[in-house]
Formats: sequence, structure tokens, C-alpha cells
Amino acid sequence: MTPDQLKAQFRASGQTFSQWARDHGYRPQQVLRLINGFDKGHRGQAHEIAVALGIKPKPKS
Repeated sequence: MTPDQLKAQFRASGQTFSQWARDHGYRPQQVLRLINGFDKGHRGQAHEIAVALGIKPKPKS
């Protein structure tokens, strides 16, 4: 899923990224940076957020 598709999905459901972040134990700023392209989600918590949002596939164990 692309960030634009994700934004449309959140808009359609009436959910905010900030609320999603708080509900999942992330800082809203981290989620917004990822969604807006400032963080690429290559490693660390940014990658974890990208996987949780469905932007990146779950890594194979």
C-alpha cells in the first residue's frame, strides 16, 4: 500500500494518524514523518511502523 492509499483509507474511515499512533504505542510525529516521506522506514522503529501500517510487507523470519 502506498502512503497516498493509506491516507485515503484513513480519511474514509475517519481515523487520524495521530490517534492510530497513540493506540499502537508510537509517537504521532514518527508516524507522520513516515507517511509524509521524511522517514523511509528502512530500519528501526520507522520500519516497524511501516510494517504495522501495511506500507511494507512483514519480514520473513
